[in-house]
Amino acid sequence: MKRVFIITGEPSGDKLAAKVISKLKEINSDIEYLSVGGSYLNSIGIKSIFNLKEITYIGFTSVLLNIFKIKNKINKTVKEIIKFNPDILLSVDSPDFTLRVSEKVKKFNNKIKTIHYVAPQVWVWREGRVKKYKKFLDHILLLFHFEKKYFDKENIPNTFVGHPLLEKEANIKINLTEVLSSDKKIISIFAGSRSSEVNLLLPILIDFISLMNKKFNNYLFVFHGTEDTKNIIKKKIEKSELKNTEVIADEKIKKQILNKSFFAVSKSGTVSLEICNANVPSIIIYRMNFLNYLIIKSLVKTKYANIINIINNNEIIPELIQKECNANEIYNSVVYFIKNPEMMKKQIVECEKTLNQIRPKTSSSDEASLVLNKLLIG
Repeated sequence: MKRVFIITGEPSGDKLAAKVISKLKEINSDIEYLSVGGSYLNSIGIKSIFNLKEITYIGFTSVLLNIFKIKNKINKTVKEIIKFNPDILLSVDSPDFTLRVSEKVKKFNNKIKTIHYVAPQVWVWREGRVKKYKKFLDHILLLFHFEKKYFDKENIPNTFVGHPLLEKEANIKINLTEVLSSDKKIISIFAGSRSSEVNLLLPILIDFISLMNKKFNNYLFVFHGTEDTKNIIKKKIEKSELKNTEVIADEKIKKQILNKSFFAVSKSGTVSLEICNANVPSIIIYRMNFLNYLIIKSLVKTKYANIINIINNNEIIPELIQKECNANEIYNSVVYFIKNPEMMKKQIVECEKTLNQIRPKTSSSDEASLVLNKLLIG
């Protein structure tokens, strides 16, 4: 029996990994798995050696404050991988954690094939990292075709598989009246997948909803949480005494709600692709502590935070970053779109054009699983 160890560093990577491994299980049932994963991998029966929350840190200062904990987790993970002795080590996203583990594992056992899924964003910052990856990575699975040139230049084997969040999935009908008790227009809110992000953005978003409620009475605000963050969101909303809000963590229900949404306010990240794929207009928000912001601003090469805007080199989706990420600015941006529905239509058209450029011809998860299976049996 072949063995695969999956290592993720945060919920979004856990979600991507689960999609691919689900497909791999369909084409090859003779594989044993172990992971550093979360609720998504757990839902398909893959155990994790520890709770993903223990390594999900955000920002440079948080990493620095937890550096010894992180080093300890890296060493423990390496030890467990060597003990498990997999044929493939599949690392997913979160390169500052996952690739440090892969590098150490390769030094201990060169026979373990190291595959990384979701290429580090060397086109945004630290392009020189590619030379280092060449020493310990056997293959990289790319989400975007334009990334290929960076890894071809160093002769690192790679395959463009596309983004799994852009896949067209079977539309499972769920009676939302059992979940949502309102017939108001839905504004979906994505405050992040990490508790640190949620804690930072939630007070701003609650103030934004309060401002909306002073002018409008026909909107329901639905927070898209995770199993790890839903209780944090619920507790803070209860304290705010807002009545026109819901918190949903179930993936199938969240997808249905997004498809029915009138608008979305989203933290910058991969979820923005899901929103665009659902043809829902949106704005992007993000905030971090000032020191983290200064460090990142000095390192990044791109003008925008959102991938749609980066690809177009134009602000297709409004970005409210740092000091602009406040209740008043979010309110003003959302109201602008409400009053100008033609701008919502224009954004949807522009986003669809961009998605057609990066959407894989077949299923991304299928493509990635086929590469993994080929490397397993090859």
